[in-house]
Amino acid sequence: VQLQASGGGLVQAGGSLSISCAASGRTPSNYVMGWFRQAPGKEREFVAAIRWMNIRTNYADYADSVKGRFTISRDNAKNTVYLQMNSLKPEDTAVYYCALRAIREYRTTYSKESDFGFWGQGTQVTVSS
Repeated sequence: VQLQASGGGLVQAGGSLSISCAASGRTPSNYVMGWFRQAPGKEREFVAAIRWMNIRTNYADYADSVKGRFTISRDNAKNTVYLQMNSLKPEDTAVYYCALRAIREYRTTYSKESDFGFWGQGTQVTVSS
């Protein structure tokens, strides 16, 4: 599985930005794709994840720090996950990484780095004050 993240950039505080991650290769039928971020001098942290089971069912999880501001969504046909980021703050500045793992059921949430086996390259998001 290959993951290609794109869409980062520079935005002013209060603004919006959308980043995406496309999965290719031998993508599992059911999987969870997550976003993590790493700011300079800090550890990588969970941002959001979306679990995919069956054609019409998606389950989303968010870190408390982004709830109500970020929305994760998915285009099933394109195997692409989007992260819409609104009301951005300078503390959202980080390199954002997407990650993927196969799942067998939808009830379990995944928010640790060790939960994911496939990682994309990062995309820089910078929020100026």
